[in-house]
Amino acid sequence: MVGTASQVPKTMSAMLLTGHGGVEKLQYRQDVLTPKPGLGQVLVQVTATAKNNTDRKAREGLYPTKGKEEVTSFAMGGSPTLTFPRIQGADIVGRVVAVGDGVETSRIGERGLLDFNIYADERRDINLTPDYYGHGADGGYADYVVVPADQFHHVPNTELQDAELAAMGMCSYQTAYHMMTSANVSAGERVLVTGASGGVGTALIQLCRIVGAIPYAVSQLDKADVLLTLGAEAVIDRGDLSTFVERVMAETNGKPIDAVMDLVGGQMTDLFIDTMIVDMQGRSSYPRLSIAGASGGNLSEMMWTRIYLYQVQIFGVSHGTREEAQQLIEWIRSGALKPVLHAAFKLSDLHNAERYFVNRGSNYLGKIVIVPDAQWETHGEPFALTSA
Repeated sequence: MVGTASQVPKTMSAMLLTGHGGVEKLQYRQDVLTPKPGLGQVLVQVTATAKNNTDRKAREGLYPTKGKEEVTSFAMGGSPTLTFPRIQGADIVGRVVAVGDGVETSRIGERGLLDFNIYADERRDINLTPDYYGHGADGGYADYVVVPADQFHHVPNTELQDAELAAMGMCSYQTAYHMMTSANVSAGERVLVTGASGGVGTALIQLCRIVGAIPYAVSQLDKADVLLTLGAEAVIDRGDLSTFVERVMAETNGKPIDAVMDLVGGQMTDLFIDTMIVDMQGRSSYPRLSIAGASGGNLSEMMWTRIYLYQVQIFGVSHGTREEAQQLIEWIRSGALKPVLHAAFKLSDLHNAERYFVNRGSNYLGKIVIVPDAQWETHGEPFALTSA
């Protein structure tokens, strides 16, 4: 280390993932060696880290790419990069407390938000073998973390609290934006957003409005008021699947959906496609479906003749690019994007946070944020559940 803001302890508290399995594989330790920044890196004292569904899926080995019974971690670059023990947590907010060689000491003290990707190369326009902090390298479920200086983006102390800033992390917002850029969503287009009450869904609603597109949210109706406030044109409940397409058309005044941003998959995917091809005469662009999740099931049944005859374009989306991350940071700094923070949990209480996330009820909306115990009073307690 070539510079420090204060005395950094030799050991820290961290939640260690010790293998694939249930929450019992997450072990809270208070004697983990504090990492040191190397060339081009900064040491960040973590104040808040958003929880993402990918944490759970990686822990449980739910990223099959060959067979549906396969148990595996996220491994797009060849050999698996998730090794144990691993500190999870991708969407990290904190302050720089030390810098490595090649980094200006003036950065010490900066509050920032991490671009969570581990990029395979320096290209800014493509990211074909994505990995991320909290998976291929240690993440933010700890007191300290080492990350690349050029990916820890300075976000001044605006009105956003640290937990709120973490709720706007790249794992959700960059995924959402990459779904849109992949499908070339443009101003005036009608966009169906599935799984709209989650972190990616709420990000999609806001990002559609920023680029001038019109988002239609698929979610439970008891969340309609908040989703409408965020920018949804209408909120459509899944309800009776036999009437789903008709109910979507009722909200669009009979006009077809231009693009679907799908986080659900399963049996719903074919219905989502129906909303785009119900009236090809009224279309001005190809039907497009971006998918970045499968909360409704990993297998979908559809007729390929419908895909190629109706010229449906399908985009699989995972992570995003450096260019997209930079654009999002600019929108966050300007206040164009707003956080949707559901609640904060202590790092030592991560087991309960995981259970709450899996069993979340109808009142759940937005993101859960994990705060180190040492930072709890300042950065977590104001956002704690009243009955956690």
